[in-house]
Amino acid sequence: MTRETDESAARAAAETAARRSYGKLIAYLAARSRDVAAAEDALAEAFAAALADWPKNGIPSNPEAWLLTAARRRAIDAARRKQSAALGEGHLSLMAEEMEQAASEPEAIPDRRLALMFACAHPAIDPGVRAPLILQCVLGFDAEAIGSAFLVAPATMGQRLVRAKTKIRAAGIPFRVPERDALAPRLEAVLDAIYAVFTEGWSDPTGADLRRRELSSEAAWLGRLVTQLLPDQAEALGLLALMLHAEARRAARRDAEGDYVPLAEQAIALWDQATIAEADALLRRAQALGTIGRYQLEAAVQSAHAARRHLGRSDWPAIVMLYDGLLALTASPVVAVNRAVALAEVQGPAAGLAALDAIGDAPRIADYQPYWAARAALLGRRGDREGADNAYALAIGLESDPALRAFLQKQRAALGAL
Repeated sequence: MTRETDESAARAAAETAARRSYGKLIAYLAARSRDVAAAEDALAEAFAAALADWPKNGIPSNPEAWLLTAARRRAIDAARRKQSAALGEGHLSLMAEEMEQAASEPEAIPDRRLALMFACAHPAIDPGVRAPLILQCVLGFDAEAIGSAFLVAPATMGQRLVRAKTKIRAAGIPFRVPERDALAPRLEAVLDAIYAVFTEGWSDPTGADLRRRELSSEAAWLGRLVTQLLPDQAEALGLLALMLHAEARRAARRDAEGDYVPLAEQAIALWDQATIAEADALLRRAQALGTIGRYQLEAAVQSAHAARRHLGRSDWPAIVMLYDGLLALTASPVVAVNRAVALAEVQGPAAGLAALDAIGDAPRIADYQPYWAARAALLGRRGDREGADNAYALAIGLESDPALRAFLQKQRAALGAL
């Protein structure tokens, strides 16, 4: 095997380990010291060491254990250099022994990701940064990706994340799942982070990108874990129902040529009926608990779309009502765009366009592709070719998915047939 091949194989092995174990290793490294930033630095150095060592000495049989050992050594060395009063020599020795045992017995490495997520959702952490912090700590997302997901400038998001990690260390926030009476208040941030993980994976509709597909599976796993932990929390049930409804339609999102297929044109036969049934059962359990929240309403929207199996069409009046409730809860421009599209199905394109006009000045809406795609489609339905063409041009320029961009280009080209 050539050195180039060795390096390529080592890099692939490191990427696989990062994809599968990043959050698990960060959670384990930081659980005792409560220094998330130091754990991230140590793990980054361990990955760098792996890329230097593995091409020469071979990929270890257990990359996760190798990385934990390397990161553990770097974390302890860094702590000793700082001579931290909070980490005395005895504490460091105990930490070393624990990690040495975990590295030698891979099955002994406990999965503390959920505990890390609830630590990031501690009341001492600013509410607006809890979900972004979970994404960075558990999945290694950078500030640019997180800022994009939460519509915040990357530099601003980076500063917020640094402050939050400093707070965890300074306040000595414990890495554990809190007692039940302290659990529910942190739940919103945890659910928001899980859903952000899912949507990141969902952005790869064909599942061709292994990392993104694994993110969807990871989010569903975390969602199930939370529902087991909190079986009487309606929003946890609602989130899992929402993710399952979306996952049930994955096979229908692209045709045989890989082209984008909008929801209204998807082949119902390709939908996973068992998964839809499970999602609806979860939603009924949530509704029986007597509280309403964002994720339940969003799951109910997806259930109303799935009604096409029986009605031959989506239940648009119900969808409008659900979006009315969502908008009242969230005041989200994303929800407002979806509501405008649904309203157009019930009252016509003029009503939908009026609803879009009402949010045209919302922050960052000018960079939100679905706003322009919705506007283009409704202008086209109303017969305004020039307006639709301009809106399609903006939507196409903002879209990064080649298949969706091709779909928008076809819709734009079809304006000539009006």
